Amino acid sequence: MKNGTELAAIDLGSNSFRLEIAQIDHGLLKRREYLKETVRQGNGLDEDRNLTHEAMQRGWECLGRFAERLAGFRKGQVRAVATQTLREARNRDVFLERAQSILGFPIEVVSGREEARLIYQGVTHLLPQSNERRLVVDIGGRSTEIILGQGYRPGFMDSYRVGSVAWSMRYFPQGRFTAAAFETAEVAAQAVLDEALVSCRREDWDVVYGSSGTVGAVGDVLQGAGWPAGRVTREGLDWLLVQLLRTGSADRLRLDGMKDDRRAVIGGGVSVLRGVFQLLGIEEMHVAQGALRHGALYDLLDREHEQTDQRSTSVQRLARNFGVDPAQARRVSQVAEALLLQLAASHNLPELDRHLRKLGWAAQLHEIGSAISHSDYHKHGAYILDNADAAGFTMNELHRLGQLVLGHRGKLRKLDLRLDDAAFTLQLMALRLAVILCHARRDPELERVQIQWDGGTEVQLLHPAAWAARYPQSAWLLQEETMAWQKTAWALSVNTAG
Repeated sequence: MKNGTELAAIDLGSNSFRLEIAQIDHGLLKRREYLKETVRQGNGLDEDRNLTHEAMQRGWECLGRFAERLAGFRKGQVRAVATQTLREARNRDVFLERAQSILGFPIEVVSGREEARLIYQGVTHLLPQSNERRLVVDIGGRSTEIILGQGYRPGFMDSYRVGSVAWSMRYFPQGRFTAAAFETAEVAAQAVLDEALVSCRREDWDVVYGSSGTVGAVGDVLQGAGWPAGRVTREGLDWLLVQLLRTGSADRLRLDGMKDDRRAVIGGGVSVLRGVFQLLGIEEMHVAQGALRHGALYDLLDREHEQTDQRSTSVQRLARNFGVDPAQARRVSQVAEALLLQLAASHNLPELDRHLRKLGWAAQLHEIGSAISHSDYHKHGAYILDNADAAGFTMNELHRLGQLVLGHRGKLRKLDLRLDDAAFTLQLMALRLAVILCHARRDPELERVQIQWDGGTEVQLLHPAAWAARYPQSAWLLQEETMAWQKTAWALSVNTAG
């Protein structure tokens, strides 16, 4: 991206929605604007884990205001990321459909580990370069992320379903503070976070950083009371607990540095933070400036080039771990990408480079399910991708990738993605044809084989008569493929070139 280009990241958190706008300044990002609204969607999940209409409405109204500020931004300049509340919400598609229409940009629901990776990237990019071993903790509204890493490289990453909003609702109803409630909430938080002890031993880190709302809010209060700026200590947390118990209620809480929108969830946040300190043996935590939204911004920069795109690394790792045949993956990928380039040659296909990259990933992973069983391996492959923790990918992206893998062979009606998406359909057709043309597991002869798209729903593949005579199995498979597409709104014809 050019120097001076503006990028934007939106964090749809359980407590707050945040918009960060930054400008590229010689490879770095310089803040231009920051907007935050307390939406508290995490409060809006009912007993069936459905978002209430009121909670959705608060989110839509906030995104409408963000959309006004983002007028003029292109798709590649904006990344909107949703976290735990929308991971949990059973009716999230209802919210997302309207939310994306209002915002004007896609909203990506990320897995817990992907959220953790982005948080770590955001924290480390706003710290001085160092070889120190870092423990990063982010206490959000409904989840807490814990990451161990060094430099820009995260190691252990995980997400736990415990947060300031959820714990405030569960253990501090009506905002009442009691010693018994805090003791119960801290023990419950440690029980959820207990698995982190296996990977986050005290000897594995040098410095602890706390990211996002809860840690920032506690740091502000401690600073207002005269404690060192930018630090949270055990002694400071003990002092803060005394203040909360003394007031007895969030409504009556008045502390220097405490913002009004934080009072309602401070009980849950402090209990989780104290649980983390106790469980992991932390004495002091530094308040980090970076957060999830900053990681999303730097990820936008990295995605500009395949060699820096974390998703490419994840695809290679998945292929290696599941024993994919690298030679076959390479040839199918090359043929599929060449076919998509031909299809797009006569008609405009927006964001062609992005579609080519994702098609290449699907081609590299189309046989990933063979590690489980050769029978119906495409179904196994789709299942793997739908349930994988693949760094860099959102849940939406992994599902779409899984649909390409699922659809690369067999009947097309099993797909749950609609074929009125021209880009997806052309990717799928290119992948299916590439698998057919490479069925003998050797490089196919395609010098005079051409494919054409009419810009609507008709595709024609042309080959010389001599080619069909030389490769009769390929020619027969191609004719079979035309029949598969007859049961869709699209038409594929295979003819001899004149």
